[in-house]
Amino acid sequence: MIIAIDFDGTIVEHAYPKIGKPIPFAIETLQQIQKDGHKLILWTVRRGQLLQDAVDYCAERGLYFYAENENYRGENKEMKENVARKLNADLYIDDRNLGGLPDWGVIYNAVKATEAGINALPLMAGQLTLQQTKAKKPRWLRAIGIR
Repeated sequence: MIIAIDFDGTIVEHAYPKIGKPIPFAIETLQQIQKDGHKLILWTVRRGQLLQDAVDYCAERGLYFYAENENYRGENKEMKENVARKLNADLYIDDRNLGGLPDWGVIYNAVKATEAGINALPLMAGQLTLQQTKAKKPRWLRAIGIR
């Protein structure tokens, strides 16, 4: 999957334009998500040097992105106009989500659930555990071999 991740308030605490304190387990979880085979795009309001500061912050901690504020590296250079638009991602991780930013362990489990074709919303809302969501998979999915 392609996953877009906000920076301020998601990877670090809000201190814009400065870089805030690290949010516990954000970098480590994102590194594991990458190891699981997903592409990460940094999706932030930061531009220019402020964006580079965020990229450098993550790189110093071993987190490298597929792209920053674009669908693939170099996309913005190809565009004739610099138009704000939504990235083409499968998931968006942002502290401005409805309900705020869940714990990074919950986020990781939600990514795994989504990858498996399970609706992660009850998991994100804290209503179900990952094991319970698997047990509630519709019968027709089990019938065609998706367990």
